[in-house]
Amino acid sequence: MLDSLSSVAATGHPKTSIKAVARQFEGAFLSHMLAAAGAGQPADTQGGGIGESQFASFLLDAQAQRIADSGGVGLAEMIIRHYAPSHKADAP
Repeated sequence: MLDSLSSVAATGHPKTSIKAVARQFEGAFLSHMLAAAGAGQPADTQGGGIGESQFASFLLDAQAQRIADSGGVGLAEMIIRHYAPSHKADAP
């Protein structure tokens, strides 16, 4: 399950926690985008039967998370910059 970004930022968890949650979110986002694009649709030629269609979403989620962990499309980085504590607030 995805952790809440605002709860991670509000509790003062280290930046790595915000980074992990942002990557999880980007993975979930990419999974939905890949599904909308038709990825994970069982092909007629594979012959995996009903099991293939039932487990296709797991493969799609794993592929999307792998993309996110490899740099993704930049969504996680934007979230990290938004929620990470700013060093400018410490400056006089």
